[in-house]
Amino acid sequence: MRAVEISIPGPPEGLRLVERPDPVAGAGEVLIRVKAAGVNRPDVLQRSGKYPPPPGASDLPGLEVSGTVEGVGDGVTQWRAGDRVCALLAGGGYAELCVAPAVQCLPVPAAMDFVNAAAVPETFFTVWTNVFDRGRLKAGESALFHGGSSGIGTTAIQLAVARGARVFATAGSDEKRRACEQLGAERGINYKTEDFVAVIKDATTGRGVDLILDIVGGDYIARDLVALAVEGRLVVIGFMGGDTATLDFRRILGRRLTITGSTLRPRSPAEKGEIAAALRKEVWPLLEKGSVKPVVYRTFPLADAAAAHRLMESSQHVGKIVLTV
Repeated sequence: MRAVEISIPGPPEGLRLVERPDPVAGAGEVLIRVKAAGVNRPDVLQRSGKYPPPPGASDLPGLEVSGTVEGVGDGVTQWRAGDRVCALLAGGGYAELCVAPAVQCLPVPAAMDFVNAAAVPETFFTVWTNVFDRGRLKAGESALFHGGSSGIGTTAIQLAVARGARVFATAGSDEKRRACEQLGAERGINYKTEDFVAVIKDATTGRGVDLILDIVGGDYIARDLVALAVEGRLVVIGFMGGDTATLDFRRILGRRLTITGSTLRPRSPAEKGEIAAALRKEVWPLLEKGSVKPVVYRTFPLADAAAAHRLMESSQHVGKIVLTV
């Protein structure tokens, strides 16, 4: 099969199209003929040598794909050859074939093409487990999503609004701020020209929001705590702005705040399977109806993975970048 490997860790030029042996589905796994693969920030980190794959995972980048089932391993009964699926992977998506645990596969929603389906797993798994599971966001509550124009952000905005929450989002330009509002955010906040804490306090008459999903970290964390309401929850899933912060614990105690966070890639197939089951029940009906959908900014052929990474690093996009195979 053709695949894109990280020949030399570092800049995008280190991504190289090569021939690799076809993978084989093991027990509990599905072999997928890939039609499209999503590009995500962790792929860029892995390419840069900063995010090695977990033990046993493919060394190839790529955490989500869509395609058709080519074959199944022992013990797999829920999928059969020809089924249209999208899947969350621990690696190996930048290829013509990949394997995935059967429990991490989901059917491609009706009327959705493979490009859009490839943009679903990583962000929807991430948003569900962090916003609605760990973050416990409920209808009638309010949320602030940093990086609102990212794949995570565009997904979080839509799901939170669809489930009855009041949503705010930060973004790096007025154009991106407006894109967040078009997806359902009550107020997009240009973090380059506005103070998100002041905007949130003004919009909530001083109360603050119930949940913040933070992909930035660093000095955002202390400001997040000021923007949270009493009993508010801060969920940290990234640290693009730094991996350390200085906090005022009096605010945490006095306002009964919760700080939590998670990573998805190292989790077991059983844990990811539980998230997949929740998505199938709670989110797939929204995707089937089209009331929630992935935002795909641009596609690139598999051989142009380096160009896709350069676009990702430029942060000019809104939503997802997808490789077509």
